[in-house]
Amino acid sequence: MVSVAIFALTALCEIAGCFAFWAWLRIGKSALWLIPGTLSLVAFAWLLTFVESDAAGRTYAAYGGVYIVASLLWLWVVEGARPDRWDALGAAICLIGAAIILFGPRAVTA
Repeated sequence: MVSVAIFALTALCEIAGCFAFWAWLRIGKSALWLIPGTLSLVAFAWLLTFVESDAAGRTYAAYGGVYIVASLLWLWVVEGARPDRWDALGAAICLIGAAIILFGPRAVTA
């Protein structure tokens, strides 16, 4: 469950960091938004290193499902656009895939 909490915080950092760049380039916010945005993206990369996994690629793959759900929550909470049933179905499928990748049994190799 620690990995899930880390993924949630990681997703918040990544989305907030990316949104800062989006706000600057797409909706005319000040370039000062890039300072917290960059710090947030650094925190995102750092936090991913705390997930218990034997391989970085597996961690990133599992995180992808969490990121999709977090992005839809951002869409709803921050941007005010409610996700539809297709968003919810796609997110559920992604979370199932992420759980399989992260928590599936692994063969012991020598």
